[in-house]
Amino acid sequence: MTSWQLGGPDLVGFAGVAVLLGTYGSLQLGLLKAEAPAYSAANALAAVLIGLSLLYRFNAASMVIEIFWFAISIVGLVRALRRRR
Repeated sequence: MTSWQLGGPDLVGFAGVAVLLGTYGSLQLGLLKAEAPAYSAANALAAVLIGLSLLYRFNAASMVIEIFWFAISIVGLVRALRRRR
């Protein structure tokens, strides 16, 4: 039997998951609009935090998801900020 221990990278990853779930939950509850810059910024932050944790225990498929999640979130953030002007 193997022991399961959480380290710093795991905690960073869980923080990213918390941001991601909180953002998605807020969207679904109507507390946050998809057009709001905060929505895209939170998604980008979540992708960065989860991506950082993946550098410790690499998983190629998960890293690809996080890279695209981040890139799409940045596009959304730029569009949201342009709309505000």
